[in-house]
Amino acid sequence: MAAGGETLPGLAAELRRFASEPAILPDDGLATLKRATSLFREAAVRETATESLFQDLLQILEKVSREIEVARQDASTLAHLDSRLQLLSECFRCLRNACAQCANSQNVMRSLGLIDASIHVIQLLQKLESDLESHLIAFRCGLQFLGNIATGNRDSQNSIWKLAFPSLFLNCLNHQDEKIIDYCSMVLFTCLNPERTKQLQEQNNLKIALRVLRASRRCPELEWMTLIVTSHLLKCPELVKDLYAKLSDPERTFLLELILSEMKGSSVLIGEEMATFLAASFEEKCRSVLRLVSTTNDDEEALVAIRLLDVLCEATSNPGELQPLQACPDLLEVAISLLKLVHLAGKQTTNIFTITYSTEQEEISHPAVGFKSHLIRLIGNLCYRNKGNQDKVYELNGIPLILDNCSIDDNNPFINQWAVYAIHNLTEENERNQEFIARMEQQGPADNPVLESLGLKIESKDQKLTLKSVKQMPDP
Repeated sequence: MAAGGETLPGLAAELRRFASEPAILPDDGLATLKRATSLFREAAVRETATESLFQDLLQILEKVSREIEVARQDASTLAHLDSRLQLLSECFRCLRNACAQCANSQNVMRSLGLIDASIHVIQLLQKLESDLESHLIAFRCGLQFLGNIATGNRDSQNSIWKLAFPSLFLNCLNHQDEKIIDYCSMVLFTCLNPERTKQLQEQNNLKIALRVLRASRRCPELEWMTLIVTSHLLKCPELVKDLYAKLSDPERTFLLELILSEMKGSSVLIGEEMATFLAASFEEKCRSVLRLVSTTNDDEEALVAIRLLDVLCEATSNPGELQPLQACPDLLEVAISLLKLVHLAGKQTTNIFTITYSTEQEEISHPAVGFKSHLIRLIGNLCYRNKGNQDKVYELNGIPLILDNCSIDDNNPFINQWAVYAIHNLTEENERNQEFIARMEQQGPADNPVLESLGLKIESKDQKLTLKSVKQMPDP
């Protein structure tokens, strides 16, 4: 209950009087609206609100908006603009509170046309040129009202989408005020569904998805933006493809980091279509990593390739996405070829791909740290119980390459463990690969210490050499 035992019927009479005033609202109209706003914080009061009360609020909203429109066109009335904007803000606050988690109020407001009127006012505020703080506050409160009336109410969401899409969202997402961007993203998130997300693929509408992603990158603290990306945009592979083509390399890196975070944190599957698209992107751009041999560590295209590899390693660790990636005709070949190139580059000069080992625990800061390790992990995953890929690694002479990368390397944490895992997957139920490694041991290059470091041993039985694992494999 409000202070002094104030009730809604008593306030409703005052609001009706203000709503019926033919001219500008009296100064105490603001105080009355504030009292109503406070009263509507109580859920029980929200449930007792009548249609006539919302009709009065609609009249006040329309009257104030007309006066703001006049002030916008007539410079002589600008002196009154601040007071009108304050009234507008409080009217939106009152409506916002009245429909919070109250389906009855939401439905009554919508049937009266309050969504239509509010969107009209917000569009008016978008056009209004003013540096008044009350202007921004009114804008924010209007968006908050739309967010509340849409929450949990499909009919309200439909109405807002019909009236606000795409122009209102485009303009608000491009605003300089972070709170306006945040409140707009709340409305957008609440209204989106799979069908509407697909609408964002259309050429003109793609700007909305681009602005969401860019705002999320620029202002990571705006959680609604991130939720739009992770809960809606990433669920539409075709949209991601269209977005990816228009992003800069730093923006692509950001998008891939969001995808990777979702995969690791929520075990989210990106799906066959998305996985194969990212594999093709990696195949196209992966050699850019070689520029890190001689350039600074901020080559943006190389950073994209590194993050693509991280995503592919995570994707091939999920059974649902492993088989489509195992079937990619060139991915395994590209991974082996790139491993050869970076391994050779590390031997030719001292760089980030050079094997290093120090007894001091010094953390190395470079985006390519772990790159060879992740390549071996990807190769191992692609060969998991896949005879065709096992044989392809043999034919591409990839087995000696992996064995040559089994030593401890500060630039590639856990490379030894991933090499063990890869050799295990290469030799599982593959006699030719087993015999190949065993004969390498007899000939010298794959000596026992190397194999032992990989957790393997050679056994001879019936004049046949086989490899046996002596320790547990790491998880893929």
